[in-house]
Formats: sequence, C-alpha cells, structure tokens
Amino acid sequence: MTLETRNHIAGHWQDGAETLPNINPSDLTDVIGHYAQASAAQLDEAVAAARAAQPLWWAAGIQKRHDLLMAIGTELMARATEIGTLVAREEGKTLAEGKGEVYRAGQFFTYYAAEALRVIGDHAQSVRPGIEIDVRREAVGVVAIISPWNFPVATPAWKIAPALAYGNAVVWKPANLTPASAVALTEIITRQDIPAGLFNLVAGPGRDVGQKLVEHRGIDAISFTGSVPVGRGIALAAIQNMTKVQMEMGSKNPMLIMDDAALDLAVTHAAGAAFGGTGQKCTAASRLIVHSAIHDAFVEKLVTAAKAFKVGHALTEGTQIGPVVSAGQLAQNLDYIGIGRAEGAELLCGGTRLDGATTGYFMAPAVFAGTRNDMRVNREEMFAPITCVIKVDSYAEALATANDSEFGLTAGIMTRSLARANHFRANMRAGCVMVNLPTAGTDYHVPFGGRGASSFGPREQGSYASEFYTTVKTAYVAAGVPE
Repeated sequence: MTLETRNHIAGHWQDGAETLPNINPSDLTDVIGHYAQASAAQLDEAVAAARAAQPLWWAAGIQKRHDLLMAIGTELMARATEIGTLVAREEGKTLAEGKGEVYRAGQFFTYYAAEALRVIGDHAQSVRPGIEIDVRREAVGVVAIISPWNFPVATPAWKIAPALAYGNAVVWKPANLTPASAVALTEIITRQDIPAGLFNLVAGPGRDVGQKLVEHRGIDAISFTGSVPVGRGIALAAIQNMTKVQMEMGSKNPMLIMDDAALDLAVTHAAGAAFGGTGQKCTAASRLIVHSAIHDAFVEKLVTAAKAFKVGHALTEGTQIGPVVSAGQLAQNLDYIGIGRAEGAELLCGGTRLDGATTGYFMAPAVFAGTRNDMRVNREEMFAPITCVIKVDSYAEALATANDSEFGLTAGIMTRSLARANHFRANMRAGCVMVNLPTAGTDYHVPFGGRGASSFGPREQGSYASEFYTTVKTAYVAAGVPE
C-alpha cells in the first residue's frame, strides 16, 4: 500500500472523502501515512456487500473456513516482527510488545481455525412420540466490529477470527489513531480466497462512521471495545433494531498486596501491571490495595521500580515504556495528576512530561500514595501510567475496597495463604481474577470479560465466543416419510 491508504469495501480498495495523517507518538516528525475516511455512502456499500457475501461464506463450509483462518494466523505469526514494528511505530508500545501482540493475533486465528471444525450440535428426544429434535448453531449474519487503539491488531483479531470461523461477514471500523495496523491486517485477510465483500474496512470518526454503523439496519451484531460512555450510546442505538451486542468497556483493576505477600514479587507484578504498555491497558493495575503491615516497605520499593523504568522511543533498544498514544491522551493524563493532587493524594514520583531524543508524548510513570477509594483517581479509568496506593488494615477491608467499584474486569491478590487466595477467587466481583500474578495477561483459549460497567453481553474469546457469533436453531422433524 502507498502512503495514501484506502478503505477496503466490497472487495476493492477505495479512496475516502478525506484523509488523516498518522503520526508516530515517539517522533512527531515521522508521518507514517495518510489514511482514508469512509463516507456514509461507502458504509452503506460495505454493509450491502457483506450481506450479499455472508450466505456464500456460510455455504463454503467448515473446512474452507478452517483453512483460511489457519493461513491468516500463520502469516501473522511469521510477520510478527515486521507488523509489530509498525504497531510500535504508530501506537507507541515497545517493539517487544508490538511483536508479541501480532504473534498473539496470529494465535487467535489458528485457534479459531480449529474451532471452525468443532461446531457440533445436539440431538434431543421429544416429549411427543414420532418426533426427532436437533439443535444447531448458525452464523448470526453481518457483524460490525469497532475496535480500540491500544491493541490495534490483537483486539480486532479476537473479534474477527471467531466472526469468520462461525460463518459471518464483517464490517470493521478501527480506531483512527492506529490505521496502519488495520490496513496491514486487512491486506492479509482480503488476499485470501473469500467472497468479495465478506470483509470490509471502513475507517472514520466514531461520531460519524461508528454511529451510522451501529444504527444500520443491515447489521445483525455489534462487537465493541472502548469506553463506557460510547458503549452506552451503542447499546441505546442497537436496541432500536434489536441488534445483538457484545461490549468490553472500562476498568479500575485492583491488586491486593497482603501482609504475607512475597514483597519483591508483589512489587514486580504491580509495577509491570500498572505501567506496562504505558498503562494503556484495560487490564492495568490502577488501584494497589496494600496491607498496612507492609505498606511503607512496598511503597518504597514500588517508587524505586517506577523510577527505574526506561521511558523512550518505542523502537529504541532497551526502552521499557513507550510514549502515550496522542497529545489528547497525554493532556488527559496530566489532568488526572492535577486532580489527584487536588483531592489530597501524595504524588511520590512521575506524572510529568519527559523530553527525549525525539519529540514525543513521553510521560514519567506516576505513583500516588495516601489515596482513598472515593477519589476520582480511584473511581475513573485513567488509561495512563498512573497507579494509586490505598492503605488498608485487613484482608476483609481490602476485599471490600476492591469490590467498591462500578467496574469488574480483572483483579489480583498477592498472598501466601491458600485459604485467603481461595476466598478471593470466590468473592472478588470481577470477570478475571489472578492469584500471585499481574492483573494484566490473559490466554486466548479461555473466556475474557468482566462484570458491572466493564462488560455487557456474551464473553469474548475461547469457545464461549460462539454464544455471540452464532444463533441457535431448534429443528423438529417428524419421524418416517409421510404417506
């Protein structure tokens, strides 16, 4: 593709009404390319093409779908360094993280290649004589996918792969901050032997293209990852057409550091979960709930660890934390530093913009201490390299504090007590719980999702994805041949 990159609609690359520049957040002089924005008419064309292509794809059968997904996944893994470099360049995560993300995206496709062969129905006996019953899963139809910028290849992959595996067509609106990754993935998918229009890339702002997409009567299901306010808007729009919805939204993930925790391991896991990916992960540990018996020692070591991180250009060897993704995100992060201070939190380190060898959106990782769970910095998702320490006097207080949130995505505990770990697993109101592990880091073959404002609708990933990407049909058949 050239620097002037297009949308992919109805089997063809198409220009848009306008283009937007894609700027490297590690080096603001580096323009990655100019990326087309789809028009309303092009969106209509994409949906129409998807509706025409989907029955052909369903009829192609499970072996065809298996082979295609396996080819996509294999290519992604083989090109992890190449595409991972592009991810690091446009999103700002380190090269190692970019490569790892693309490789993981490939694993999603190969996993769902196998799942395409495992769509097995049920047979049931009827309560009425002479009738046979079978229950089967069929494709839901045309799936709209709206993905975020923080994992520009992996998050779309874990949505696109099951959509295609279960026989659906896709209309994908990626985040405007990371269009190059979207084009790279689209190029791999659309080079395969698929019906024209089965997979469509329509870039554009959420307020225009995204809103029209979720309101479109030609869409059968919507899978969205993003903020809670946008998710609520999507739910309101989708209900007008009774469109099936799956949404992953905000988080405020707690990590409990108990008095019997292995201190150095707790610091390592907390710092990695809080600041990895520049804190721009929905699974980041943004609330560190620490037992008073080890609070001071933990905080001292955490500040030392935060200060030791090397912040710099995402592609520079040795960089551990890359830049924040955009000027707007950096400004929001710095606003939260001011909010925390105004609320009475003590800023122990970081929270400032850093200069680098290149001009970029670099920020020093920040640690707040002396925070309360009712502070805004502990209630709102910041999506920043900022973590807040809350001191508690018991496990019971720690658990109650952790559960005192509208969110419930991931949560972790550091403890040597098996009884305490088991109690936490049973009583922490979160979709994913981690014991003596970071809050960030999940596997691709098991369900992912949260509770409360974190998630809405069926789970993503693993075999549980079939609940969203398929619809169930129950067939009743009279035994024998009619006279």
